[in-house]
Amino acid sequence: MSELFIELFSEEIPARMQRQATENLQRLLCDALGNLSPENIKTFSTPRRIAIRLDIQNTIPAQNVQERGPRTTAPEKALEGFLRKHQAQQSDLIEENGFWVLQKKIAEVSAAEFIAQIFPQILWKFPWPKSQRWGNGSQFTWVRPLHYITCLLDGKIIPLNLAIAEDDAHGLVCDNKSEGHRFLAPQVFDIHNAQQWEEKLLSQFVIADVDKRREKILSEITALTEKSNLQLVPDEGLLNEVTGLVEWPIPLLGKIDEVFMDLPPEVMQVSMRVNQRYFALKNNDGSPANAFAFIANIIPDDDGKLIIAGNERVLRARFADARYFWDQDRKTPLEQRNQLLQNVIFHAKIGNQYERIQRLERLAGYLAQQLNDDEILAKRASLLCKADLTTGMVGEFPEVQGIMGGYYAKHDKEDAKVALAISEHYKPAGPSDNVPTAPISIITALADKVDLLTAFFAIGEKPSGSGDPYALRRAALGIIRIIRENHLRLNIKALFEFAIAGLPKALQASGDLNALVEFIYERLYVQLRSEGSRYDILSAIAPTKQFTDLVELLKKVEAITSFLETTDGKDLLAAVKRASNILRIEDKKDGPHQGKSDQNLFTQDEEKNLATALEKAIAEINTTLQQEQFNEAMNNIATLKGTLDLFFENVTINDENPAIRSNRLKLLSQIDQAASLIADFNQIEK
Repeated sequence: MSELFIELFSEEIPARMQRQATENLQRLLCDALGNLSPENIKTFSTPRRIAIRLDIQNTIPAQNVQERGPRTTAPEKALEGFLRKHQAQQSDLIEENGFWVLQKKIAEVSAAEFIAQIFPQILWKFPWPKSQRWGNGSQFTWVRPLHYITCLLDGKIIPLNLAIAEDDAHGLVCDNKSEGHRFLAPQVFDIHNAQQWEEKLLSQFVIADVDKRREKILSEITALTEKSNLQLVPDEGLLNEVTGLVEWPIPLLGKIDEVFMDLPPEVMQVSMRVNQRYFALKNNDGSPANAFAFIANIIPDDDGKLIIAGNERVLRARFADARYFWDQDRKTPLEQRNQLLQNVIFHAKIGNQYERIQRLERLAGYLAQQLNDDEILAKRASLLCKADLTTGMVGEFPEVQGIMGGYYAKHDKEDAKVALAISEHYKPAGPSDNVPTAPISIITALADKVDLLTAFFAIGEKPSGSGDPYALRRAALGIIRIIRENHLRLNIKALFEFAIAGLPKALQASGDLNALVEFIYERLYVQLRSEGSRYDILSAIAPTKQFTDLVELLKKVEAITSFLETTDGKDLLAAVKRASNILRIEDKKDGPHQGKSDQNLFTQDEEKNLATALEKAIAEINTTLQQEQFNEAMNNIATLKGTLDLFFENVTINDENPAIRSNRLKLLSQIDQAASLIADFNQIEK
């Protein structure tokens, strides 16, 4: 095996693109080098470089390859195209089973020769989210101007030719040069292999391994804050972003003026995070600390005093802006701001936010009735929940919408439950976010998400493929989590029908609205899969993807899952499937065989016993299901197992007498009927 090492050194790569870029480099390279068996792969990234090292075979052995061409009876042009594609002559082809077949002999190729052939193509087509041209005339693009291309096989430079026709690709050629830290050690050095490259970079103040750099930031910033008797507010996204901004991280602490400490902590945190990439800190009692942490990319020669002072000055200006918005916004009550929502477009095809809050208020009233909660407070929270969209603070920091509404509602002396509901109505914002648990918050959050789904389905903007610009899948998952985690008994179908009736008349007839319940079902299916639950049982309980009560549905899933984990459950499932399979085959011949079996046609005790057991079980299953005693329902159907075993063991279904045969098949259909009261057992995989 030989070591292949590649470094692509450029101007600063945006932090958000680095991880994906290394993944793309690994994927494209390993796909192309499949015949060289790449292994022991390691990727690297810093703000100015992405790199990869891997082991590969030294050669691709000679091969005999067969390519099947068009039929021998195909038009002549098809054959011409095939020959042109493979640069072959007709004499190179043989006839095989009615097709032209080209037998090619591919000579042995060295790894270096193959890489020189495929790597320029990868670079020309590298999938950056955004890329740019530079210099004069070349069409070669990169995320930022590319300075060096290093491509070494066992330390030897692989000569690459990026030029295409008249395009010299900025004159870029493969070399073995790199640079250290831009400010601390900008000297160019030679690369001999991956280990020497990583060690040399480390000596020149660059930690090339992104995981090591991230760990250094987290451990050193934690130690620094603990030394000051403070704690770091966890922020994985910010930590990852900062890791992509520095090559030699140096943690520092700054002070926040006490005059700003009465600002809402969310505003302070967002302002520090979004504008400056600072880490928020808290005291040991959980209260916001008057300090912040940040990462410098150089080693200061004055213990960082100058850098800290500069960052404190910048943060002071940011907080002064926030203070201005905070003071100005509180001069106008939320209720008065609602009128301004007429100027805030929700969607051009649906209307403005003022019209939307009328729908939310109506939905909240309905939900309060269904859940036996305070209708007046629920309507009030929904009516005011979007008013903060007109405030200066939310205009400056959209991340705190809803949260600021809650603060302003408290200032306006709104009921505490209303204020809390306004601040929580966007929850859960993602899979790791908590769901609201207070009744008014639950209603407001549900109303917001149900209206969002209904409105966008009405205008035909439901998600397709990977596209979901309005985050409707997240809204559906939010509805599911709120209902599941709060054990809400709600008729989902009726809820959507009520929401649809509140839309403008012209939108109520959209055919996509019929897919709303199915959309929730599909998200539930995905969620159960991600949890490792028996999603096939969900298909068995709701085979048409329609349901009304989510909690009832999940109780059934839980009961059947538990039952099927027992030996009796597995045996019964096999017996029910056996009955169903026989019935399906015989129905195709002369069926259907439905209806109640005739006792006068029974000739064996096993038939009589099964008929009696079925009649009793069906009655008991119906009763227990009405009382939502799903475990009892499973126990009732389990009582059939012994009788079923004896029936299959001793009774010949396809009797010579057609009347007896038909009667026995009716017994099987009754087994199917008893099982289908609980689920379609044929949908269950095992």
